[in-house]
Amino acid sequence: MFEMMAYAQDPTPTTPGGALGSMAPLLLMVLIFYFLLIRPQMKKTKELKAMLSALKVGDRVVTSGGIHGEIKAIAPDTLTLQVDDKLKIKVDRSAISRKITAEQVESKA
Repeated sequence: MFEMMAYAQDPTPTTPGGALGSMAPLLLMVLIFYFLLIRPQMKKTKELKAMLSALKVGDRVVTSGGIHGEIKAIAPDTLTLQVDDKLKIKVDRSAISRKITAEQVESKA
């Protein structure tokens, strides 16, 4: 008796919006994640790559570890930074977090 009642029921309940109505919240969440998280991160990564490729000898930079220095030599993957009068260190190009502009140097002095 119960088996016949199970077979007698409508197998798929209809929703007013159909398949698109049930997918709309998921699509909306994907769009929100894209515009709030993914796109800004891609833009930041693109700007960092452009800054790293534009570095030249004499630029003042800050590493991700917080070391301030002036670029004295550039190799394909590494940079030589002069940190003090007689102290030069070699760092990986990807360790550079930002470039210090002339205005920033003058404002700190």
